[in-house]
Amino acid sequence: MTPALPEIGLRLSGALDPRRCVALAAAADDARLASVWFAENPFQRGVLAAAGACAAMTKRVRIGVGVVNPYTRHPVQIAMDFAALDELSGGRVVLGVGSGIATPIARMGVVNDRPVTAVRETIEIVRKLVAGESVTTGGRIFSFDGARLDFRPGRRLPIYMAAGSELALRTCGEIADGFVISNMTPLRLAARMIEIVAEAAAKAGRPRPRVVQYAPCAVGADGDVARRAVKRTIGETLTLLWPAGDEWPKRREAVVAESGIPRPAFVAALARLRSGEDATAVLDDHFVAAFAIAGTPNECGEQAAFYRAAGVDELALSFNSAEEIALFGRSGGR
Repeated sequence: MTPALPEIGLRLSGALDPRRCVALAAAADDARLASVWFAENPFQRGVLAAAGACAAMTKRVRIGVGVVNPYTRHPVQIAMDFAALDELSGGRVVLGVGSGIATPIARMGVVNDRPVTAVRETIEIVRKLVAGESVTTGGRIFSFDGARLDFRPGRRLPIYMAAGSELALRTCGEIADGFVISNMTPLRLAARMIEIVAEAAAKAGRPRPRVVQYAPCAVGADGDVARRAVKRTIGETLTLLWPAGDEWPKRREAVVAESGIPRPAFVAALARLRSGEDATAVLDDHFVAAFAIAGTPNECGEQAAFYRAAGVDELALSFNSAEEIALFGRSGGR
């Protein structure tokens, strides 16, 4: 019996030229992937221009943006932008909201001391605004008196939430339509996070939010070549996400603990990457197994099936080329 696979989408980011994003999104549409997701991080390109262009140039893929945060965009602006983007796409947009990556948020001069509260209030406000409602609220972060959009959005916009801490995970289960799991989350940790979200949703009398997970991917006829290629993506992501020094937040410690990679080896790899060494020389296949999907189409399909068994409904993969997208699409991930 062929194992079940999650839906497969394409992950893009503000690290890419918007024209490159459009070309890759068109390839994903042609390959009949399920979605195109944009990850937005401070100091990279804003992704809404590329997301709008991709919405206009594609016909069937869902257009997800995950995540925007309450520090770079006010909830009213989020509602305005994403209602308009949903109109442009013909009702294919999925909004993701989260608190963002702590280190670059701090570099913006923002004090992020109540991130879960800020995200909860943002989701509740945006949901009402895009439903055409008037919002009056006196929250801990945002206060409004009769705020309302001047146009009526076309539909109820699905709102996903990114979460890492237990409080955030339980909040996601209570209020969100979906759960976004970030890059560099080992499968065992993802499964535990999904369980917490599901428990919170059940306690709140809600269905379990749909789960989308980001992961680097490289696929090719030669599996060894693909695994070497994905190491560069892993290296770039590690240096972006991990704070300098050996003192890491609990979330990062959990990632390392569940990766199967000894902490000293992880610390040593980060130091070598930050010194400029090539990721293909620094990272061994344990990093590939923990953080990426890579290999031949059959090998990638087998790896994707493990994510589906853990509860992931959709994998948003960072393909390196339109050719890889086409190859994965032709194989159906198998």
